[in-house]
Amino acid sequence: MAADNAPPIIKRVKKKGHDGHHGGAWKVAYADFVTAMMAFFLLMWLINATTEEQKRGIAEYFSPVPGMIGQTTGGSGFFKGDTVASDGKSVNQNAPPSVTIPIPTTPEQGQTQSENDKQGADSDNDFEKNGNKDQNKDQDKQKESVADAEQAAKVLAEAENKQFKEAEFELKQAIQNTPDLKDLAQNLIVDNTPEGLRIQIVDQDKLAMFPRGSTVMADKAKLLMAKVAEIIKKFPEKIAISGHTDSTQYAEGNKYDNWDLSTDRANASRRALIDAGLPAERITNLAGKGDTEPLVKDDPDSPKNRRISIVLLRQNPLTAKAAAGADAAAPPTQAPAPAPAQAPAQSAPPKQQAATPPKG
Repeated sequence: MAADNAPPIIKRVKKKGHDGHHGGAWKVAYADFVTAMMAFFLLMWLINATTEEQKRGIAEYFSPVPGMIGQTTGGSGFFKGDTVASDGKSVNQNAPPSVTIPIPTTPEQGQTQSENDKQGADSDNDFEKNGNKDQNKDQDKQKESVADAEQAAKVLAEAENKQFKEAEFELKQAIQNTPDLKDLAQNLIVDNTPEGLRIQIVDQDKLAMFPRGSTVMADKAKLLMAKVAEIIKKFPEKIAISGHTDSTQYAEGNKYDNWDLSTDRANASRRALIDAGLPAERITNLAGKGDTEPLVKDDPDSPKNRRISIVLLRQNPLTAKAAAGADAAAPPTQAPAPAPAQAPAQSAPPKQQAATPPKG
């Protein structure tokens, strides 16, 4: 019973403190490590950022001075903190490090500024002279190329003119040697133009290629066209055909006019040449000129203005200028008149009234 009334026993546990401070030696070691790493990175940066000459200068600065190894510097000694460099001069150890890099000078030693300016002016003059020489060479080459092109054009023109003269001679000889065509010699006019060799078959007073106002070619005109096709198909030039009429107009109110008539006659001539053996692809141009280009300008109603023009076009456009020389300046040649022969009786139809198609 007495044990039950006893006061409770309180046991107090006293916590022990820390074992004590370990010291600050690790901090010193860590600081040395950080310093060493910083020096290492600084060294790496210097190696990467400096040139070979700068590296040599730094190496020479930190190299030991001959005869001074093992000696201390600084303090109150004889040099008072200075060291002796290899050239005998004192170097202050307290001064910040400096690196001297020799920079080569452009002008030679002892050369004055006026001499430099003169040298620069001479170089500019030499450059200008060389540039002018190159420009002159380019101009000479251009002149030579132009001269060569003109010479080539002249040679081509001469060769083509020779072919044209040959075609003209053969055509006239063929007409003279064909009895049925001798009376049509006056209907043939051949001339050399800048466009090419032009063969014109014109109407005469009693010899017409087409009846008045008609597009049906006469039989003798077909024979003449066949002979022309026989000659010109030997040559390579392309062909242009144009039809021409005189200035006599159709009756008023007629929808068919000289433009239509000249075009239809040119087309009829094209068909006659093809039927005579001329390749169709040789003909590249066909036109009706109406009465806009009369052969006899002083007489617009002259029968010679009614004609078919066949042109052997020049192959090279450069030769057109060369062809405008002596051959083009000469008047058109006409086949020589044959010996007098009886022409078939063919009277010219009377002058047409306004109600019927006139001559064209």
